[in-house]
Amino acid sequence: MTLLSVQDLVVEYPTPSGPFRAVDQVSFEVERGGSLAVVGESGCGKSTLARALVRLLKPRSGRILLDGTDLATLPERRLRPLRRRVQMVFQDPYGSLDPHLTAEQIVAEPLRLAGVSGRTERARRAAELIDQVGLPKTALARRPADFSGGQRQRIGIARALASRPDLLVCDEATSALDVSVQAQVLDLLRELQAETGIAYLFIAHNLGVVREMSTDVVVMRAGRTVETGPTRTVLAAPADPYTRALRRAALDPTAMHGLKPRHVLEGTPS
Repeated sequence: MTLLSVQDLVVEYPTPSGPFRAVDQVSFEVERGGSLAVVGESGCGKSTLARALVRLLKPRSGRILLDGTDLATLPERRLRPLRRRVQMVFQDPYGSLDPHLTAEQIVAEPLRLAGVSGRTERARRAAELIDQVGLPKTALARRPADFSGGQRQRIGIARALASRPDLLVCDEATSALDVSVQAQVLDLLRELQAETGIAYLFIAHNLGVVREMSTDVVVMRAGRTVETGPTRTVLAAPADPYTRALRRAALDPTAMHGLKPRHVLEGTPS
C-alpha cells in the first residue's frame, strides 16, 4: 500500500539571474513499511528534495501525497498536525542538536509539541526512546558535547521517532560517521523498522548504503530523475549511462565513505 506519492515535484531557489530549479519534475512512491533510496552525486538535488518532503522548503509545483493528503499545498496551520507523520534525520550529528539541551530535553521537545502533557510523562517517554536507540539511561542528563558522533545520531533518531512517524527521511544520515559507526547506525535503523514498521526514504551518495538499506532506488542527476526501479536490478544492470558511471565510481562499497564522485561523472553523456 502506498504511503507517500510524490508527483511531478518542482523546487526552485531565487537567484539574482532568476529562479534556479533544484528539483525538476521528480516522481516516485514509498510503500508503507518500505525503503526507498534517492541517490546521485553531490549537488544533484537530493537534499533539496528531502527538505521539500518535510516542508522545510515549499515546492514550486507538484504534489506530495501522504495517504492522499497533499502536503505541498497545505497552509502551515493545517500542515502542523501532519508533520509528526514525516520526520527527518539530518546529515550532521554535530549541528542538528541544540548544544544547550540535555538528551532528555532534546527528545522530549517533540513530545511537548505533540501535546504530551506532564513533565513526568514526557521524561518517561524520552527514557524509553533513548533506550530504544541503544543508549544508557545515564545519557539522559548529558549534553551533545559529551557524546560521540554515532551517539549524537542515535539521539537524533530518538528525537525523530518521538512523534511516532510513518516515514523517516534520512538525509545522508550516516555519511559523517566512521565506517564502523555507520554500520551500527544502519543496524539500528533495520531493527527499528522490523519493530515498528516505519518506512524509510534514504538520501545517499553511498551505493553501499543504498544496496544494503533500500528495496527501490531513484537515481537523480541535475535535479531530474534518470532511472528508477528495484535496487538490486538498477545497481546490477543500470540502464542509464549516468547510473553506470555512478556505479563504476563505487565498485568497492567499503571505500565509499564520504565519496562524492563528481569527477568521475563529469564526462558522462547527458
